[in-house]
Amino acid sequence: MTLLNCDMGESFGLYRIGDDAGLMPLIDVANVACGFHASDYNHMRSTVQLAKKHGVKVGAHPSLPDLQGFGRREMKIGREEMTNCIIYQIGALKGFLQAEGMELNHIKPHGSLYGMAARMEDIAHAICDAADIFKVPLFGMVGTLHETIYQARGHEFVSEFYADLEYNDAGGLIITREHAPTDEGKAAAACIRAMNEGKVTSIGGVEVTVRADTICVHSDTPNAVSLARAVRDAISPLNATR
Repeated sequence: MTLLNCDMGESFGLYRIGDDAGLMPLIDVANVACGFHASDYNHMRSTVQLAKKHGVKVGAHPSLPDLQGFGRREMKIGREEMTNCIIYQIGALKGFLQAEGMELNHIKPHGSLYGMAARMEDIAHAICDAADIFKVPLFGMVGTLHETIYQARGHEFVSEFYADLEYNDAGGLIITREHAPTDEGKAAAACIRAMNEGKVTSIGGVEVTVRADTICVHSDTPNAVSLARAVRDAISPLNATR
């Protein structure tokens, strides 16, 4: 079964990003921001409570310490410091989960940290060093260090497909500072193809290998709610036959 996940809980103070209340009933798994690229203690708690209300599982979405850049700018950080940075963030979210009687479901690095872990061994190992403590699955992408290093380190690997991001010719994600609206019909069709064929067409027309154990929608995509609904409607019949 392919689950629908969403990067969310990304508001900060009085600033609001994404319609978490509209998205939560449509998803299976929430990747909750842990304060370093977005969110704060109030939004972390309220997002966890919203997920509990809708029976949605919660994973940690730790980031580079880049609040101003929304975690979408690369930084030079060594393995030990990166591990500590990740443990700090996940520990905070785990406290809020414990307060609501919930368990941590998984870990999914955010933004540039996710991209760095896909191709930089020290960063991928830092993710695993933190996961050694929390002992939950790691979300990532096939054909990258996510798949090879996470599994070599003994961690359960859950492969993602992205409904609202383009893929480059090498199979990597094209991560932009701001997400544009996504064509819902095309996204839904791409998700079905990813599930059935394990392929997606890159921005340069290359057929890239993917695997959709779970499909991601970003809460800061302008039409995120309608996109999530379109993707859920598209993949539900497939899930029912598997």
